[in-house]
Formats: sequence, structure tokens, C-alpha cells
Amino acid sequence: MAMPTDDSMRIGDESERTTDVNSYQRTCMDFIEDISHDYEAWVDYYKLPEDEDKRRREGIRATITKTNTWIAKVATSIPAIDVVMNDGIQKMAESTAGKPLQIGVFVNKTPSYTEAKPGVIDVNVKASGREGRKVRLGYHFKDDRFRIESTCGAYLDETDLPQEDFDLMDIHLKLHAENAKQRDVISFTVTIYEIENDVEMEKRGLSTIIHIV
Repeated sequence: MAMPTDDSMRIGDESERTTDVNSYQRTCMDFIEDISHDYEAWVDYYKLPEDEDKRRREGIRATITKTNTWIAKVATSIPAIDVVMNDGIQKMAESTAGKPLQIGVFVNKTPSYTEAKPGVIDVNVKASGREGRKVRLGYHFKDDRFRIESTCGAYLDETDLPQEDFDLMDIHLKLHAENAKQRDVISFTVTIYEIENDVEMEKRGLSTIIHIV
């Protein structure tokens, strides 16, 4: 039983078939609600202590509410709805897996759901390991350092990224969104490894979505 990932759960060709934004918003909001039950089933499967079980379920439910609000109020095009929906799926997966590491990703001092102006956007990443372990900037998937989706061709600058291990990570990434316009959306995931004796002990991603204002 493999946990669903963001790549396996797109609605498929629906976005290519429809031109009705309102109809697609409703479809995707329903989809977010439906897929949340799969993640909650995973939480059941893990048989966690009560407080951790509650924390993960609350994370999933909060993501549904926030994602569907953004689909309804922020996303004004079909590509934007897709970005917001996939961000929500990613965040549900993160809540389902649990958050054992201290990780914070901030844009304009705000985590998770935030806004920024077009241009080069500063992304502050903070992280620390448990029990004296170090942390390192990781890879989202194979050779992909970051997961990023946007309606404006945004990308994270990968030159001069810190390679070292940190007791307390506090770094700044450059998110290039010079082509962005008002109402564009950008979703990205930063992945952190927890390291002990140069061995990766744990890996967690944290997703952020930005509304361009």
C-alpha cells in the first residue's frame, strides 16, 4: 500500500476539456475533499498515539479548508486552480506523513499560504534536527532539488545553494518571479534531510503557496 503522491492524483484531462472556471473550481474542491479520505485512511493505518493521530488529521482538515478557499477566491484561471489543488494535495501528504523535524519556510515572514509582489522573492528556510542531529538541504525527487509549479514560469535559483550540514539552518533562497502578474500563483516544496554521521535518517518536505499581488 503506497501512499498517494501528488503526481498520481491529478484529475487527468478534465482541465484540458473544460473552459468553465467556476465549474472546474467546484470539481477540484470536490476532489480535494474526496482525496482527503485516502490520506485519513493512511493515518488510520499507522495506528499512532492519540495526540499524533489528532495532529495529523487536523493538518489534513485544515488543508482542505484553506486550499478550497484559495481555489474559490484566489485562483481565477484553470492553470491557477491546478497549482492550488496540487499544492493542497502536497500539503495533505505532508500532514499524513507527520512533521518530526522543525522546518519553517517563510515568504514575507509568513508560512504555508502567503503573498508577494512580482520580482525576485526572498524565501527564508529554517530547520533543525532532533537529538543533536544536523540538517541539510535535500532533494524533492531524484535530481529535482525543489518541486515547483506556477502560472508564471517561476523558478528557484539553484546556484550557490548551501551544501553543508547545519545544527540550525537559517538560509535564504531566491525565487525568480520577474514575469509574474497580479493573480498569478506559485507553489513550491523545500525538502530537508536530517543527518547523523553523514547518513540521511529522515526526510521531510514543506510546501508553500504564494499569491502574487
